[in-house]
Amino acid sequence: MNTLNIAGKSYNSRLLVGTGKYKDFTETRAAIDASGAEIVTVAIRRTNIGQNAGEPSLLEYLPPEEFTYLPNTAGCYSADEAVRTLRLARELLDGHRLVKLEVLGDPNTLYPNVIETIKAAEVLVKDGFDVMVYTSDDPIIAKQLEEIGCCAVMPLASLIGSGMGILNPWNLQIIIENAKVPVLVDAGVGTASDAAIAMELGCEGILMNTAIAGANNPILMASAMKKAVEAGREAFLAGRMAKKLYSATPSSPTSGLIS
Repeated sequence: MNTLNIAGKSYNSRLLVGTGKYKDFTETRAAIDASGAEIVTVAIRRTNIGQNAGEPSLLEYLPPEEFTYLPNTAGCYSADEAVRTLRLARELLDGHRLVKLEVLGDPNTLYPNVIETIKAAEVLVKDGFDVMVYTSDDPIIAKQLEEIGCCAVMPLASLIGSGMGILNPWNLQIIIENAKVPVLVDAGVGTASDAAIAMELGCEGILMNTAIAGANNPILMASAMKKAVEAGREAFLAGRMAKKLYSATPSSPTSGLIS
């Protein structure tokens, strides 16, 4: 299986995993290990990575030497908030450039505010960040974010934390077919079959958190997601057979039969 390339760096795993919602950092580490993820995303406003002295730090459990950190702007509702948060992350992580931008529209649906997202993306790209951007499944907005200079576009499958799976595969297909940067599904994946379907559509990868952390057995679910992403990618590369409505084809040879 070929590698995922983000901002000039290659990764063997196409599964990106969040670090929130686990019972403790020990469970976080166990789930990340089971997932095989190399990129881990962290909510700067909710997780201690050194800004709260005297408290346990995620950096102790997931050392930056072992994982690529992807600071995100979860909980931000304006472009200004998001930009300030990621500049803080850059300071805390010694000049780290790779970030995940998300600007939310309201606290109930957590649907992206694409107008504020575009504003923030323009500032961050000019400021030297490598921006992976969470957005709606609108193909036009996705293309605009790519043209601004985002290094990856991350449309939702369904609402954050909903576990509803891919509600609009057709829009995702349009985004994938027209993108020149990696397209990763972000938000809404609920179980392994959702992950496999996203990869079969041609997504370069998937970012998830609640689907693993919210499972009855997060570590086992992390393992399942790893396998689903790999299987979906292989199926995409293999190319599925054509669908034939009302046209059955025998799986066994029809010639040379014993009579």
